[in-house]
Amino acid sequence: MVPSENGRIKIERAAFLTRRFPESAHLLELFIQITVLQEELAAGLSTADSFARLRALNLPEPLASFPLTSALFAEEPSTPEARFFWRILKQVPAESKPAAEAYTGTCPSCGAKPVAGVLRGEGDGAKRSLVCSMCATEWPYRRVICPNCGEEDREKLPVYKAEQIDHVRVEACDTCHTYIKSVDLTKDGFAVPQVDEIATVALNLWADEHGYAKVETNLLGM
Repeated sequence: MVPSENGRIKIERAAFLTRRFPESAHLLELFIQITVLQEELAAGLSTADSFARLRALNLPEPLASFPLTSALFAEEPSTPEARFFWRILKQVPAESKPAAEAYTGTCPSCGAKPVAGVLRGEGDGAKRSLVCSMCATEWPYRRVICPNCGEEDREKLPVYKAEQIDHVRVEACDTCHTYIKSVDLTKDGFAVPQVDEIATVALNLWADEHGYAKVETNLLGM
């Protein structure tokens, strides 16, 4: 099957980043498998075949032995394991939703939380957008404000960077103790937010160690 243009871009970026971030290679390889499966789902893969393909993914326990039932197509489950599979299955139709413009901390198309931020050049600075964790809608959002609690005090919104990962940064909030990672396209114009966010898992570990919780997990549950 020939992937869509969006699918091809994500797959090629993930393959490239496995060489740049070898410590995240296993995560990126799993992301590629999931992206291929989602492309097949979008092309009309049956429920039975989709479950078989989910079983074929190279998953760790307890995901590898998790019971797959038609209930996964219903409302969002509460357990991390069930939610992992639910997001894989539901993200495909969700990505067909049209984009909408709104300056809110949740997606204007489906209401989900953002998985990443995006910085694009604008004048002497950079304009920030947020990317939905479910439908991949991107919408504009102010730079100096927490997408989780709305904090606007610059002193309470620290930004952390790692020298070896210059195009992705941690944007934290000392009020609600959450963070989101933003991908700076002015530093790497080939970056794909959903993919580069997964590749830079080292930043997640750093944020966790410093008491910040991620606003929303990515497709791999991280």
